[in-house]
Amino acid sequence: MNSNRVIRKWSVLALGLLALAPAAQADAPGQNVITTPHPLATAAGRQIIEAGGNAFDAAVAIAGVLAVVEPYGSGLGGGGFLLLRMAGETPRYRFLDARERAPLGAKPEQYMRDGKIQPELSYDGALASAIPGQPAAMARLSERYGRLPLAASLEPAIRLARSGVEIDEHYREWASYRLQAMQQDPGSAQLFLVDGKIPAKGQRMKNPQLATSLQLLAEHGHAGFYGGELASKLVDGVRKHGGTWTLQDLNEYQVIEREPLRWPLPQGGELISAPPPSAGGLVLLQGLGMLQSLPWQEAGTVQRTHYVVEALRRAYRDRGVLGDPDFVEMPLQRLTSADYLRQQAQGIDPDRATPSASLPAAQPWREGEHTTHFTVLDAQGNAVAATLSLNSMFGAAFSVPGTGILLNNEMDDFAIDVAGSNAYGVQGSTANALAGGKRPVSSMAPSFMESDRDFITFGTPGGSQIPSMLLISLLSYLQGDPASHWVSLPRYHHQYLPDVISHEPDAFSEAERDELTSRGYRLEQVARYGNQQSIHWHKRTGKIEGASDPRGMGTTEISPAQP
Repeated sequence: MNSNRVIRKWSVLALGLLALAPAAQADAPGQNVITTPHPLATAAGRQIIEAGGNAFDAAVAIAGVLAVVEPYGSGLGGGGFLLLRMAGETPRYRFLDARERAPLGAKPEQYMRDGKIQPELSYDGALASAIPGQPAAMARLSERYGRLPLAASLEPAIRLARSGVEIDEHYREWASYRLQAMQQDPGSAQLFLVDGKIPAKGQRMKNPQLATSLQLLAEHGHAGFYGGELASKLVDGVRKHGGTWTLQDLNEYQVIEREPLRWPLPQGGELISAPPPSAGGLVLLQGLGMLQSLPWQEAGTVQRTHYVVEALRRAYRDRGVLGDPDFVEMPLQRLTSADYLRQQAQGIDPDRATPSASLPAAQPWREGEHTTHFTVLDAQGNAVAATLSLNSMFGAAFSVPGTGILLNNEMDDFAIDVAGSNAYGVQGSTANALAGGKRPVSSMAPSFMESDRDFITFGTPGGSQIPSMLLISLLSYLQGDPASHWVSLPRYHHQYLPDVISHEPDAFSEAERDELTSRGYRLEQVARYGNQQSIHWHKRTGKIEGASDPRGMGTTEISPAQP
């Protein structure tokens, strides 16, 4: 295929996209739908579909390209969660846990100096980096679920890394937040800055070292990253800069396939979402479960906001008991039972805010922030919703010499100091305490909703705000709104602590803010956040919607099934 071929695009930055499948079946959409946060990633996904790949192959291509064009959000040095739908008369779902893993030798004392925790050690530099999971997820997707060789799916990313990508305003904005940290790391300064400064808009940035690393992954699969030449470079580079990685850490890393959380909807169908070590899936499920006991659909804006905030307050309180399910036993059966959620909903005063301090004490928690999300649905009905992350923007701001790979700072997501807090002011929990080989809790929550009428995929970056964004979108779907509305409507958030409703500038009118304040809420306006990508397959009509958040630069493409 000519890689320079002009592909027709339909952008849904603000209005969404609606298309009619001419021969859609109830068990297959008959069209391919791709929505990602970057036009080049969307184009790469379509290229792979046109080459005979399925949704899983396209997801590999998209993840690879995002590593090149959005180094601030994800990459080979990070990890994430991927929710899969395998097409069939009775669809099957799997959850790929590619969350980063603490080095086996990791201990809280490594982040202390003179007996005191030094937060910067888990935020900047090699010591802040956990063992990446994204390369393992890409290899697993290709080898177990895809149709094409891994090398074919990674070709667009390798080509872009070698030829370069033009810098856009999003890159410049995110780089400004981490400029000082990248200036202090020679590898990152070389890869992502020009003469120590943020590159100009339109300047072409190349990363041939990353192309070589991607090529090793393409040729050798999992072993190309976690063993051999690249693994040795990674370990040597990390250890020379103060980290503790070993070859054993890399050799032992594996993606874990887990059963997703599932919750029945009263109108039929079910929510399918991320299980631990995701806390986001539980918060989403609990929030929805509580609201099902409340008259939210008949309520006006303020009353509905009240119900949603009180449900979120109680759901976020519960997430403090979560940790890596391979290390911590968690009361999921109780936390997801209909009786428990009904009881929680009954404790909501219909007229007044419940002060968080008045609820039973909960274990605090900690969270990272910056991620990326994309989703793919192919003509046969296979689907991927993927949320990938480096944690902070540009991760640890540490790039391993000779590899082109920028590493994550996911060690900051652990409760290194249970009595303290991480970079986002979020406190630690004993369930999420640091231990060698453990995976930190995350709010990432790629999700599906499926019934005999509809299939939807949705997800977003945004750290602790992810579950509240997805709940608001899911409620919008349940009201019959189009996908373009789910991703664009104004957002608000409450996470138990701090006891405040944070909201986008246009979320509430002045009168609505006054009424919420009179009910006992404290409000705080924040900048716009999130970058949601969603797909809606209307099974009974054959219509397909794809929508990319207007807050970002993403695009959606819909194409016919390949012959």
